[in-house]
Amino acid sequence: MRQIPLLAALALSTAAPAFAAAPLDGYGPRPAYLIGKLPEGELKTKLQSCLGQPIAKSDFSIAHRGAPMMFPEHTAESYRAGAAMGAGIGECDVTFTKDLELVCRHAQNDLHTTTDILVSDLAATCATPFSPASGETKAAAECRTSELSLSEFKSLMPKMDSADSAATTAEEYQGGIAGWRTALYVQEPTILTHAESIELFKELGVKMTPELKSPSVEMPFNGFTQADYAQKMIDEYKAAGVDPSQVFPQSFNLEDVLYWVENEPEFGKQAVFLVEPAEGFDEQTPETWAEDFADLKARGVQYLAPSMNMLVTPENGTYAASAYAKAAREAGLKLITWSLERSGPLASGGGWYYNSTTEITDSDGDIYELVDALAQDVEVEGIFSDWPATVTFYANCMGL
Repeated sequence: MRQIPLLAALALSTAAPAFAAAPLDGYGPRPAYLIGKLPEGELKTKLQSCLGQPIAKSDFSIAHRGAPMMFPEHTAESYRAGAAMGAGIGECDVTFTKDLELVCRHAQNDLHTTTDILVSDLAATCATPFSPASGETKAAAECRTSELSLSEFKSLMPKMDSADSAATTAEEYQGGIAGWRTALYVQEPTILTHAESIELFKELGVKMTPELKSPSVEMPFNGFTQADYAQKMIDEYKAAGVDPSQVFPQSFNLEDVLYWVENEPEFGKQAVFLVEPAEGFDEQTPETWAEDFADLKARGVQYLAPSMNMLVTPENGTYAASAYAKAAREAGLKLITWSLERSGPLASGGGWYYNSTTEITDSDGDIYELVDALAQDVEVEGIFSDWPATVTFYANCMGL
């Protein structure tokens, strides 16, 4: 099949009707760039041998909020981009509106950084109105989906997740996009409900991993309990006729995961417990770990999804499975990790996602050294990425 450049195909797909499926079209330049930054050796030679090969969809590649390195997250355009890069699984982070409708947003209280609400007629609904920067005080605001009806939410225009903390006006606050991201693909992106994301993912032919987000409001909210919230999310897959094997529900709240295990066992057997480092966490020191792997397994949890920095540690100048990763795997838990391509250029160490391996992280080529360690040594089932082509290329090349 004739291959066409990635961004050209995305331009075609976003010009199509609202939920038109994006074609599998190519990796774009990033994998080749990252491979070029690798030191000479077996990994570089292997990856170079796969350059020019056609793309294939892979469940090892999970589109984290779509492809938010370049597209506004949780929009139809971002999801199409992730699918076009071969991600086999798409993610809608799920929260709710004032009238208890489920929508795709990374957090219930992120509208001030991910939409145009502060420069819209809905600015007055924000829990914390915009306040300008002054002296040492940074500009601030907080706007929640739970303050809007579904129709009001749908009227918002998504944007790249950013804020200018030095802003003195709401218009200036819309800026602040990281230099390694872009505003090139933000013209009238499509904001989505959870149910709309399901239909789009069905059309794109990808599996689904919705994350039930922690509410910013006290629960119950308008009579809506946490169990109601967890159940409503699953009910929307049932209503859409989605086979449970196509869905990996996620939550950082263990009680949500256990609710699905106990009350929706067909969905619960693929439920994912998300975790991040607790204060004082060290990937090599069991006494600092919050999770009891054997207990999780005994209670029916099958999938554990720690952040990348929990699963790797420096060893002989490269990345290797941490003691934490080995113990979780020995307990019988399947591992998924998050999130690649959220750190920008790695010359300065990579920031939070690399804080267990800062001493060996100093080049963009380290991305593929890390992916290789996660795949081969940690043995993860999949990797969330903000630019899925990076992971898809590796998965295709290695036959994952």
